[in-house]
Amino acid sequence: MSVVDDIKSRLDIVDYIGRTVPLKRSGRTYKAPCPFHSERTPSFHVDPIKQTWRCFGACAEGGDILSFAIKLNGWTFQEAVQELGKLAGVEVRPQTPQERAQDETRDRLRSMLATTADFFHERLLDPADPNAVQTLAYVRNKRGLTDDTIRRFKIGYAPAGWHATIDALTALGFSQDDLFAAGLVSQNDSGKVYDKFRHRLMIPIRDERGRTVGFGARALNPDDTPKYLNSPQTLVFDKSHTLFALDFAAKAIRESETAVIVEGYLDAIQAHQAGYENVVAQMGTALTEAQLKLIAPKWAKKIVLALDSDAAGQNATRRSLEVAREALTKDYSGKLSVEFGILSVPGAKDPDDFIRETPAAWTELVANAIPVADFVIHMETDSLPANASVQTREAAARRLLPILLASENDLYRKDNLQKLAMRLRIAERDLLAWAAEQQKINAARQPPPRRDAAPRPSTPIPSKLGEVFREQEFDESRYTPDNPYADVPNFDAPIPPPPAGTSQPATRETAARAVALEHYCLRILYQEPNLVYHVNRKFREIADGDAALGDGPLGEICADDFSRSDTRAMMLVLLNGMAQEELEVYDYVQRNLDSLLLDQLYGLFDDQWEALQPRLGFGLSHDLPIILNQTERTNGAVNITAEITQHALRLRLQRLERTIQEIAFLQMEGENLDSYDALLAITNQARRRIEQELSGGQANSLRNKHGKKA
Repeated sequence: MSVVDDIKSRLDIVDYIGRTVPLKRSGRTYKAPCPFHSERTPSFHVDPIKQTWRCFGACAEGGDILSFAIKLNGWTFQEAVQELGKLAGVEVRPQTPQERAQDETRDRLRSMLATTADFFHERLLDPADPNAVQTLAYVRNKRGLTDDTIRRFKIGYAPAGWHATIDALTALGFSQDDLFAAGLVSQNDSGKVYDKFRHRLMIPIRDERGRTVGFGARALNPDDTPKYLNSPQTLVFDKSHTLFALDFAAKAIRESETAVIVEGYLDAIQAHQAGYENVVAQMGTALTEAQLKLIAPKWAKKIVLALDSDAAGQNATRRSLEVAREALTKDYSGKLSVEFGILSVPGAKDPDDFIRETPAAWTELVANAIPVADFVIHMETDSLPANASVQTREAAARRLLPILLASENDLYRKDNLQKLAMRLRIAERDLLAWAAEQQKINAARQPPPRRDAAPRPSTPIPSKLGEVFREQEFDESRYTPDNPYADVPNFDAPIPPPPAGTSQPATRETAARAVALEHYCLRILYQEPNLVYHVNRKFREIADGDAALGDGPLGEICADDFSRSDTRAMMLVLLNGMAQEELEVYDYVQRNLDSLLLDQLYGLFDDQWEALQPRLGFGLSHDLPIILNQTERTNGAVNITAEITQHALRLRLQRLERTIQEIAFLQMEGENLDSYDALLAITNQARRRIEQELSGGQANSLRNKHGKKA
């Protein structure tokens, strides 16, 4: 049993999803409003027998416990395996003693920091401390925060003494070493240890999972410096890798596919209090790549930067855009994978002040965020004198081109170049020539191939993934459909529906055949990626111009055609690799496929001829080459293009039958699915067309083989 299967066998999907989604029993399944989009009528169903989930609404997605964890948390496949492995008690990779000790230290520090947050919060609410009473009044009256917000964000007060925090935590059993490790104390030149935070408003900083990892502290005395003081970098806190309020904002960002990034903690807190929960704070002078990748492109399709409008804020915005261009274009052919907008608060106010004074106006302000091109062109050209030299204008253009070239499509790209040409009085042809130079520079700056893929125990990993396929010298003659020993599995038998009136899952044999089909399709498509285009052409032919079919159940082959999280992830990376232009497909896969899946991918290419021999016994094993050779001469070789097309159709048929079966089960239990009648009708229509094509394809195969009509 694989690690993934072991994890899935130990965890119950209803229990896991039920921790975050309010599931209610409905016949044999559980249902709830979908956690991935807004809806009134529950369309999200969880099947405890099949251990699967499915949204019949806007998402139209489904999968197993791993795919749910990946979608909900924005994890990579490997992160999901690691986290669910911990939950299931499955050791994905044995930890070294050093790693185990470090994990224990991290857990201890987070526990202590959570306790410290409770301590500061309790001190803020202490009516016996005049400083605390004054601070609470400041938070309520000057900052405009409600008691609910104060509790939700656990805002606190660090006492003015030098040892109040030290005394409170050591009394609870925490050591001075722990206090240092968590960044709660400092030490002067004479060796005296004292509280790092004194007489300050304390704002706990949590990671994306809601674990307290540090503090942001605002001075309450005007003479105290600095005005804002963060926890130092520790084993659990790195400011450049953390977005404030992301634990509260994640759900809203996923649902709206938009994230608004502000500069300070209080900006974000004020936005959340007003109901704008897709707002996070970057906690620094400029956005970092690590911060950006916490939300994009996995959750956010659009990012609005709402930084301060003074000169420092504008420069921070410009630097943030450069970071975005570097972080979000590496795998997307120089194009930004998310849309960016720049929000400018009227009157040079902070978002905190603006939302507190006019909360209802924030929605319109975000909606009217200006495009990146307009912002950077204005910023770079506004200060240029009318008589600027050609060299000065060219320098400005070359600074802007990398950002403009990262726009989402060629139409915007051309529009951006036109705007720049007008502002700088430079011919478009010159800009295009410089743009071509810039693209060559970008291509030359490609990072080295990823080297973190774990080698297979029995086979050394080549320096490039492509060698795995190229060394095999793809040979169509190995695929012989009527050869009982060929490595083309028998997928022709239809998937039997469950007996009428029962809710039995697919048999083990059927499930094994479905997985074998997925592995076969992956193996062939990875070996010859261009076959994807032949498959998609066939789907278009079957759809025959019907937009509802072509955009729906007869759309292009995709990751959703695969039922398992691992095979879905492998197909997605392959398709992404084909969609980009910077790298060879196999180099892209090497860099972007999780190491756990990369090892599994290699496993698909083990020589199945060698694997077959031990199962045949000595006599048949000795005769196997003769038998296969004779069979190939008799039956002839298969056209692999036609073969993969047929099997891709069967793969899609499996997906459609899963959808039909799920709806049928719900109807048997009296579920009101009137709103899904259209889905059921078009799915059945697609199924009939594929079955008709498969029937015709088998007849054509027989005619080609025997030279006569079937």
